Amino acid sequence: MKPAQKTNAFTFPVRIYYEDTDAGGVVYYANYLKFLERCRSEWLRSIGFEQAELLRAPGIAFVVRNVNLDYLKPARLDDLLTVSLEVEKITRAQIFFRQHVQRGAPGADSGEELVSGTIQVVCVSIGTNTGQLKITSIPAAMREQLEAIQ
Repeated sequence: MKPAQKTNAFTFPVRIYYEDTDAGGVVYYANYLKFLERCRSEWLRSIGFEQAELLRAPGIAFVVRNVNLDYLKPARLDDLLTVSLEVEKITRAQIFFRQHVQRGAPGADSGEELVSGTIQVVCVSIGTNTGQLKITSIPAAMREQLEAIQ
């Protein structure tokens, strides 16, 4: 399946496998963080930014600074989910997202909301030692492109 894209929004399908669930067949709560991360990574890729390339040059990464999630209903083994994001705000060094997880295929009109929340990521400079992450400005050309889709 190919992810669907709008200007400041993005959706990404996720199928629930046995490895995603606990002994009762319910998705383990921490796995939603992985699904949300995949959505943000694929969104970046869809607008032309590969994370591996950003690490090499200009030597930056986006790391999560804050997460606030509401777990509304459980997902279960074999469910097809739609993970989505909307870009709420972009600052000099941060991007603020609203993200959702819904049961159902991307584009389905009546997806049941399972998880909703906000995620704040910050741009950091990797440098030569990955243990020394320092907050840095999003490169100007990248920030201009990001701001253009808001």
